[in-house]
Amino acid sequence: MLSSKKYNFRMDQNSNNPTDLRAQRRREQRRLFWIVAAFLVVVGSVAIGVAYGPSAVPLGLTCLAVGAGALGLLWLILTLIEKLANG
Repeated sequence: MLSSKKYNFRMDQNSNNPTDLRAQRRREQRRLFWIVAAFLVVVGSVAIGVAYGPSAVPLGLTCLAVGAGALGLLWLILTLIEKLANG
């Protein structure tokens, strides 16, 4: 069972600070984007290496990096549109 003293201390520690939910959301989106891009490149390269052999990995890695770059470009465009819409 959690002691209420520990729980209350944690609540008191953060209660005076304002929470910037937009900044938290931006940080989370940025972190998730990098996780998805890394997963795409790393797991995709391993899958290509297993399926087609090690000689196909450089070409597959190049194509996956271009795909991750396209995702990055789309993310950048959507971020810019959001900033323009919010003023």
